[in-house]
Formats: sequence, C-alpha cells, structure tokens
Amino acid sequence: MIPLPLARIAEITSGALAGMADPRAVVRGPVVTDSRAVEPGSLFVAIKGERVDGHDFAAQAVAAGAVAVLASRPVDAPAVIVGDTVAAMTGLATAVCAALPATTVIGLTGSAGKTTTKDLLARLTARIGPTVATAGSFNNEIGHPLTVLKSGEDTRYLVLELGARNAGHIAHLTRVAPPRIGVVLNVGTAHLGVFGGKEEIARAKGELVEALPAEGVAVLNADDPLVAAMAGRTGARVTWYGRGEGAAVRAENVTVDERGRASFTLRTPSGAAPVGLRLYGEHAVENALAAAAAAYELGLPVATIAEELSEAEPRSRWRMEVTDRADGVTVINDAYNANPDSMRAAFGTLDALAGDRRRFAVIAALRELGDESAALNEELGRLAGGAGLTGLFVVGPDADPVLAGAEAAVQAGREGGGRVPVGSAAYAGAGGPPGDGAAGPPGTGRAARPSPVAAFGETSGAGGGAPVATAVSHAADAAQAGAELSALLAPGDVVLIKGPRASGLERVAAALLGGDRR
Repeated sequence: MIPLPLARIAEITSGALAGMADPRAVVRGPVVTDSRAVEPGSLFVAIKGERVDGHDFAAQAVAAGAVAVLASRPVDAPAVIVGDTVAAMTGLATAVCAALPATTVIGLTGSAGKTTTKDLLARLTARIGPTVATAGSFNNEIGHPLTVLKSGEDTRYLVLELGARNAGHIAHLTRVAPPRIGVVLNVGTAHLGVFGGKEEIARAKGELVEALPAEGVAVLNADDPLVAAMAGRTGARVTWYGRGEGAAVRAENVTVDERGRASFTLRTPSGAAPVGLRLYGEHAVENALAAAAAAYELGLPVATIAEELSEAEPRSRWRMEVTDRADGVTVINDAYNANPDSMRAAFGTLDALAGDRRRFAVIAALRELGDESAALNEELGRLAGGAGLTGLFVVGPDADPVLAGAEAAVQAGREGGGRVPVGSAAYAGAGGPPGDGAAGPPGTGRAARPSPVAAFGETSGAGGGAPVATAVSHAADAAQAGAELSALLAPGDVVLIKGPRASGLERVAAALLGGDRR
C-alpha cells in the first residue's frame, strides 16, 4: 500500500480519529481484516460478521503492530471511526488505485476457471513488472479492495479476479479499480439460481467489458457464443482467443498425456511456440489461452508466454491438485468449489488420468441452481454413474437427485453392456444397484444401501481389476466418506474429490493423504 497518514485515511473515508490516534502516524500496510495477519504498519479493518466481530480484536491488532483500527464504533485502541467499515475500506482502495496511474489494471471474470487463469496471468505479468494479484478467490466486495490495497508505487500490474453473485457486482468492483484490459472466460451455470438464467449471467459478466475505456482491450473467448456477443457491449478493442481459426490467439494440435495434461501449439499473430502444461485437465487449455491473449496484448513474446505457461504449477489450493501416494493411489483434489461445467471438466480429467485403473469419486450436490437444481443434480448423478467408476460417494444433504441419476446411469449401463464415454447416462457395471427393494431409513426417501465395504467385498482387488459389484453410496458428511473410502482403496486406484465449497470435501483428501491438506 502507498504510505498514508491517519489524517489522510480519515479524510478519504469521511471518518473521525478516536482513541488517541495520532493523525501523523503513517499506515504503510498491509490492510488486513484478520488480526492474526497484522504486521507493523498495518491498518486493521474491524468487520462484524455473523459469528465474529472484528472490533473485539482491536486491542490485539494494535498490540501486534497495527497503526490503527478502521472501526464502526469506539474501540480500546487508536481508530478511525466510520459508518461502515467495508464501504470505508472500498473507498480507501478506490483512492489508492487512483493514485497509481502507472499501474495497469487487468480484470478477469467467468463462470469457471477464473482463479487458475488469474494465477497464470499473474505469472506472465511478473515477467515484465512488479505484479499484485488476487490471493486465492478473494474476488468479492471484501477481498477485492483488500487486493487493491496491496498495491504500491512500484506496482506495474494489478491482476484482479472479479466474482459476481448478482447483477451490478462486477460494475461495482470495476469502479474501485478501473480495468484497462478485461478478460471474460465463459458463461456457465454457476449461481444459476441466483441469476435466473445463462443470459442473465452473461449480462452480469459483461459489466466488465462495459467498464473498459475506448483505449482498452477486451479479451474474449471466441468459442463461447454468450461471451462473443459481449463484443457489442464495449467501445474497447477486442482480441479473440479460442481453438477455432478465427481466434487471434489459439491452440492448435491439442493432445493430452496419460496424466491428463495437455500440450498444444500456441498460435499468435506474430508466431507460434509449443506449450506443455503441468496443469491437469484439458479444460486448462482455455485458461492458458486466455492468459496468453492478455499477455500478448501487453507485449510479451510468444516464446516467453509459452515458456511460462509450460512451467506453471497450480498456485491456489484444492484446484486440480494431483497427489500420488506411496502405494500408488492417486488423489485428485478439486474440492474448492463446483458447478455443472466444472464437474464435467473434472470427470473428463479423471477419465484421462485413470485409464484402466480403478476409479472412485466423492462428490456433493451442487448448490445455487434455482429451479433447475433437481434436474442438474440428477444430470450430475448420470455423469458420475456413467464415468466407469468402481465406487461413488455422494456426500451431505440434498443428495437424492444425484443418487437417483447415478443409479439410473448404472442400471442403463448394466442393461446396455460395454464401457461408455464419460458423460453418458450408462455404465457397464456387473450386477444391479445395491439396495434394491430394501426399506430406507425413516425420512430419507431412499432405499437402504449396504455398507460400501461389504459392497466391495467381491471386487478383484488391486488397481485395474474389474468390479463385480458397483457401489453408489450416500455419506452423511466428509468424515464418513473419507473413512469408508479409505477402507476400499487398493494400490493403483484413482480418486476424484469435487463438490461445492460448503460441503468441505477437502477433508476427504486430508483423510486419504494422511492429513496433508496441501
């Protein structure tokens, strides 16, 4: 953060100094909302949450080195008292960004892949100048200004992931840090229930390109019609990326290795270079192309872009983290979040990585899908049931549509015979779905299912063996799923873990990896 005396912070935020605050004391950053993250020179922003009130930690923050507290009521510490601490922090971030005219702001949004693309782009911009980027997925009305406030006078690039949970959110974030380059990845079904339809989601995502100046650049996915249509909503120049020949920055000759990692030729208007991604899943190609197109607009040579993309490792936790245990079990931890589109991508990665090995999946019902929730969750179950799994665990509440879809796919596959591609509503498992005809526990509405351990008692053993029985199981929580799955795994098996953030499926990965949450 640029150094600011408390008197200036009070002026920007329309606040009043209190608690013996010295108006000449200088805040040099960081600005934090967690008292445990305080460093000497910090400004601690006290936010009252549902369970914790930051004001209760004001004295602790100052004792740890904070210059003062941005508070909405008097505290036992030097403070700047404001009406709303989040609004005041946002105003402070807006003022700091305006004081950095040499900093290029790059905004990035989309229904899926935002964090991975942001991490790739931040790596690329760091090759040509000091870069500040969103940490993890801190892309909302609190995380966004916190990221902006990390910028200093030497910051050349500010790479910001922009999230939207309703119309107007992205427009608000772009007013805090006006972007010169805007990247839109895709329009999917994440938060479908909040927005009401994909067209409404596209309208919200397009607020980013509407915020661009005439001299700016909109980097748009040519392969997504709803994104492509955003070209008409901006006065900025448009550059296209994608797989088709009409894209200025595109991927040619895409191949995927036995570990699910893609390689391709990166083609740009000024030449081409080979890329071999270390990221897992073919969907990472689109993320890499988006980052490459923005970096190309900044003047990076194609060879440099390809080199950086090829060396990039996952930066943000619980996103396609692939870990091989000592016994050969492979765990794909993609538990950070999920929506219908990212679920399809994850099962595609599992299919590519697992090959002929036994495969398991731990998933949970998707959320925020509105009136489409039951249908889309049943579709998720069919996806999982047709993915050639030896076993499927569906974790947590609202699992009925997922279980119904999975069992329908298993039954269809049993009747049809033969392996089917990922995503088909059929599965070639021997034997019928466990629990046929049995009475379920009171109030569940489901047929009782046998213990997963019992269901797997007749499998052929170590990885690669064809299952005799296919288990589709419901687990009350991640702890149950982790314990039961641990008892089933044999050397060489592959496990996919993916679900909404609130389902806490990262705990399954921790159980399988001996407590390593990465």
